[in-house]
Amino acid sequence: MGLQFPQGFLWGGSVAANQLEGAYQEEGKGLSIQDVLPHGVKTPPTDAPTKDNLKLIGIDFYHRYKEDIKLFAEMGFKTFRTSIAWSRIFPKGDEAEPNEKGLQFYDRLFEECLKYGIEPMVTLSHYETPLHLTREYNGWANRKLVEFYTHFAKTVFTRYKDKVKYWLTFNEINSILEHPFMSGGIVTPKEKLSLQDLYQAIHHELVASAAAVQIGHEINPDFKIGCMVLSLPTYPLTPHPDDVIQAMHTDHQNTFFLEVHARGKYPGYMKRFFQENGIQLDFEPGDEETLAHTVDFISFSYYMSICETANSENQPKSEGNLFGGVSNPHLPSSEWGWQIDPKGLRYILNLFQDRYQKPLFIVENGLGAADQLTPNERGELTVEDDYRIDYLRAHLLQVAEAIADGVEVMGYLVWGCIDLVSNSTAEMKKRYGLIYVDRHDDGSGTLERYRKNSFHWYRKVIGTNGQCLLEGEN
Repeated sequence: MGLQFPQGFLWGGSVAANQLEGAYQEEGKGLSIQDVLPHGVKTPPTDAPTKDNLKLIGIDFYHRYKEDIKLFAEMGFKTFRTSIAWSRIFPKGDEAEPNEKGLQFYDRLFEECLKYGIEPMVTLSHYETPLHLTREYNGWANRKLVEFYTHFAKTVFTRYKDKVKYWLTFNEINSILEHPFMSGGIVTPKEKLSLQDLYQAIHHELVASAAAVQIGHEINPDFKIGCMVLSLPTYPLTPHPDDVIQAMHTDHQNTFFLEVHARGKYPGYMKRFFQENGIQLDFEPGDEETLAHTVDFISFSYYMSICETANSENQPKSEGNLFGGVSNPHLPSSEWGWQIDPKGLRYILNLFQDRYQKPLFIVENGLGAADQLTPNERGELTVEDDYRIDYLRAHLLQVAEAIADGVEVMGYLVWGCIDLVSNSTAEMKKRYGLIYVDRHDDGSGTLERYRKNSFHWYRKVIGTNGQCLLEGEN
């Protein structure tokens, strides 16, 4: 029968509220951590929002969402993943009553998706912790955030129970290991944050995530609720056993989050890690029972793989999606130094299937590049982004290979399906979209939208359920 994508495969695209909505204080919205990160995740937060923070306006999706959803529908999207800005619903994060105007915005957004037959997929927390919760409580280092988060989750689950079927609890939850402020709202600088406090914060997130799964299923048993991690296939740099063990340790640090979400308990290797590092997690009564509420599916981002070695001295480091590693000498890199490894996607799909026997959903994959808007032969402004088409094609062919291997893949979402502000660098010039947005790093631009070559290519891919890829027609 050969390679094929299953009927009902959920094609679409993925974004985050903080990277495209803008309207950062309109209609009662409070500040989030993103409003004080004007230069990306590797710089300290500012005291207050500054004019050079492109995310304050984003691409003005808050006011232009109807135009953008129509373009997604033109491409044939089956699914559109976005996040709910927590501080749009609870401006400070710890209020008892939600902001009705914030709730109404997402009512309109989800209704617009459904009008075109597009299933919304909603991330509850996508690097958007309300700023008040970080400054008043030190973010997820404080147990109180479990209460605030579950109140938020219950509020939106109840409000949108008939509009949203697919939910994710946290975006790239394992990123807290490298970026505790962005991912966990923790004000304590990383270099001063003890392992005890870091893993206690992680425990709070895992309990909150499992509690959200429980609450969501009680509100609507038909909800499909997943976790989401930053996937990072980790290869040993050489066949030396020490390199293999080092790669295993790195893999464990990243995938133990999946173990807890999928199996409902901490794995043995993490218990050993806690013991050897003097970490004693504070389990409150009921935590073990809460963690037993496992997810319906596993979702993940995939951009690159890394290598690890027991002797990393003088080895070239790889840049990457929040995590680094040792550079793989056999792989090319993007303009931003992210190594390109389509076969790593097939590998990680098989790995997760073998380990967890849960349905899998690729909710982020894409190429950041410095696109140039130019007229085509018909005089229409577009982007000749064949490099992006080549990247996406190569990865989708590996998804098809994984499906042929027997992996249950629910769908595939292109990250940043419309140009948005980069999370890692907070710049516009690093573009992922299939739709070009006329906005630039200096804040200039008309915000007009233009279809890139990849827009038309992806439309054909979806329209043929991937068959054109497999038959080499594009």
